[in-house]
Amino acid sequence: MAVYTNNLIIHTGTDFEQTFVLADESGPFELDGYTGITKMKKTGSSSTSTSFTTTTTDASRGRIKIALTATETRDLSPGRYLYDLILYRNGENVKVLEGEVIVKKSVTR
Repeated sequence: MAVYTNNLIIHTGTDFEQTFVLADESGPFELDGYTGITKMKKTGSSSTSTSFTTTTTDASRGRIKIALTATETRDLSPGRYLYDLILYRNGENVKVLEGEVIVKKSVTR
């Protein structure tokens, strides 16, 4: 499967979720048995990261959701970050998504 790029915008102090449909020309990516892990970092070499809750919502249709709570986004510093989503199964790992995350400070709290 190819690595797809998708950029995200997160507002501090708000719940964030994004559902992706993983597919290629042959159809949906079968997610049965895979565990997804999604993290974002300020730079690729940063020692600290923020982990998203990653949930398969429909394995046969390739649907996977990433999420952060309002409490988790409240602690983010505004700016540009990098993220990726990796799928793991039986010692195999597959990078399926990557991109930038723009964190914006919410005005209303």
